[in-house]
Amino acid sequence: MERFSSLTGLLAPRSVAIIGASSDPTRIGGRPIAAMLRRGFQGRIMPVNPNRATVQDLPAFASIADLPEVPDVAIVAVPAEAAVAAVEELAGRGVKGAIVFSAAFAEVGAEGAALQARMAAAARVGGMRLLGPNALGAFNDRIGFYGIFSASLETGYPPPGRIGIASQSGAYGTHVFAVARERRLGTPVCVTTGNEADVTVGDVIGWMAEDPDIDVITAYLEGIRDAESFLAALEAARAAKKPVVVMKVGRSRLGQAAARSHTASIAGDDAVTDAVLAEYGAVRARTTEELLDIAQLATRRIYPARNTLGVITVSGGAGVLVSDAAEELGLAMPPMPVAAQERLTRLLPYAAPANPVDCTAQALNDISLVGQFTEAMVADGDYSSVLAFFTHTGWAASIASGLRRELGGVRTRHPDRLYVLSVLASPELVAGYEAEGFSVYGDPTRATVAIAAMGKFGAAFAHEPGLPPPDVPPITLPAETPNEAEAKRLLAEAGIAAAPERACTTAEAAVEAASAFGFPVVMKILSPDILHKSEIGGVLLDVATADDVRAGFALLIERARHHAPDARLEGVLVAKQLNGGVECILGIHRDPVFGPIAMFGLGGIFVEVMRDVAFRRCPFGEDVADEMIRSIKAAPLLLGARGRPPADIPALARMLARLSVLAYQAGPRLTSIDLNPVVALPAGEGAYALDAVIELGAH
Repeated sequence: MERFSSLTGLLAPRSVAIIGASSDPTRIGGRPIAAMLRRGFQGRIMPVNPNRATVQDLPAFASIADLPEVPDVAIVAVPAEAAVAAVEELAGRGVKGAIVFSAAFAEVGAEGAALQARMAAAARVGGMRLLGPNALGAFNDRIGFYGIFSASLETGYPPPGRIGIASQSGAYGTHVFAVARERRLGTPVCVTTGNEADVTVGDVIGWMAEDPDIDVITAYLEGIRDAESFLAALEAARAAKKPVVVMKVGRSRLGQAAARSHTASIAGDDAVTDAVLAEYGAVRARTTEELLDIAQLATRRIYPARNTLGVITVSGGAGVLVSDAAEELGLAMPPMPVAAQERLTRLLPYAAPANPVDCTAQALNDISLVGQFTEAMVADGDYSSVLAFFTHTGWAASIASGLRRELGGVRTRHPDRLYVLSVLASPELVAGYEAEGFSVYGDPTRATVAIAAMGKFGAAFAHEPGLPPPDVPPITLPAETPNEAEAKRLLAEAGIAAAPERACTTAEAAVEAASAFGFPVVMKILSPDILHKSEIGGVLLDVATADDVRAGFALLIERARHHAPDARLEGVLVAKQLNGGVECILGIHRDPVFGPIAMFGLGGIFVEVMRDVAFRRCPFGEDVADEMIRSIKAAPLLLGARGRPPADIPALARMLARLSVLAYQAGPRLTSIDLNPVVALPAGEGAYALDAVIELGAH
């Protein structure tokens, strides 16, 4: 994609100019030069400083105009006003990339935002890609390029490796690099994007997805500024079979506020972010440790689409710990085949041979048991992932060599599996284990989290295109928010069914409607200004006789006038009461980042208290809708739990898919849709919206 490939000059340049270059290698304008000289950057380095003939022993130039050639990238390290002028001049000279360290732009308020907009406009006119402003910068150690001023480089540079870091926060991005370096994980490329006036984290992920020397991509996000670029990048990474591990902060309201003040970004809804990342197979990490745990295992490039975990352990307690973690993560741990269990029991009568397979401390007396038990797990159990817990015994001189030999033999015979060790050992011994193809974690729960992530990547990489969204005729939105009857008429145009109903302006018309539908009926206030009718007693159920209808009509009108005296009253809605089935909620809301988002859940406490809902970007097909329905924790209530008849899930899926297309086609004026409740009748009998609220924004 051109938007991604256009970053190559910025991140893999052959020549660099530094505007505001300093002879002091500890100053912001001096650190990039010192780092590039130290790491042997082979391109030309051109310091720009009007007060010096040389900078760090390199010839310096008085101005941008005096540069002897057009650099691939310019590093801008001058105050904000001067930085804008510098970018304008650089763009005029045809420079295709600039890294702007300068701060005091959009992150500080309206005046800074105006400066930033002026800078971005100049870059855009000149065809320049702009990293920042307010960016710590970027490095590409593979060519010795360091367009960054991080002090973390004073304590070391990245070891060789194939993990990329993309981060909106400069300090946190380089923190991830520094932690990775201490763990001997190679992160040769690190890009921090700052305010993202042009280049976004999505662009950087996309560039890394196309970079043949990056295998794993890690990202730190405070907000997503450009959804189109971000989604295209995730899709490019999935197509290239490159894992993306994301740390997205701003889960709490306080965190969202901090993100906005830090990088002037839109945090969006956290549950929606989870859904979008899952849609593309990106895995979300909760901590830096987890981010790097997952990235470490991903460098093995084994991503089982059908991930099953087999555990061999010398500790029953550790086996329970791993089992608990695996269940929480949805990582399958099927038992060993019965015949294999019987064979292992003959080898060691007091072993626990199911899964986890506990070979007990006896394995320390006869290390060959480790090989035999592990071989059985792989050959007979056919687990795609194997976790071996040997704690401190893996460090003991009397055991370590035999353990490596036995486990190494299994790996040699079955190299397509994922092998993970949980041992406590010296850095040198850990390096030896890892050189032989084992990933090592001191804590077994952390290892289990990483193993589960590999299965998520594998499922995403194996994903086949699903059903297309259904054909839904576009609807014309009214000029203002409709009442319930009008909302249901619009939905009916899209093929979304409601219970039979009639809008009535008199009590006698209500009686006539109820008699036509058959008792009992439901009666509701009809007003475009009263969207949440139940809160004021505006819904009557089980209305059983004509006299009850007349009394109910009067009661509803009185309640509406009492609780909402300024509301427009358009009568009473009389609807056929559908009994039985399972009540659900289907909804749409417009996310500020990703646009219309569909929601599915069960009604009642499952939504209000348990928050048991599924989200998905619109539009999608019936297969995706079916997955959403079955993904909620309360899905067994729809599938026929405890003798209940199964609900008409195909009808629910059709409704949800059609709702997603309607929302997508409606455009930005559609703020939200609530269908609550939708009753899913028993299989084959359909699903019907019993209430509908459509909220519209201004033209």
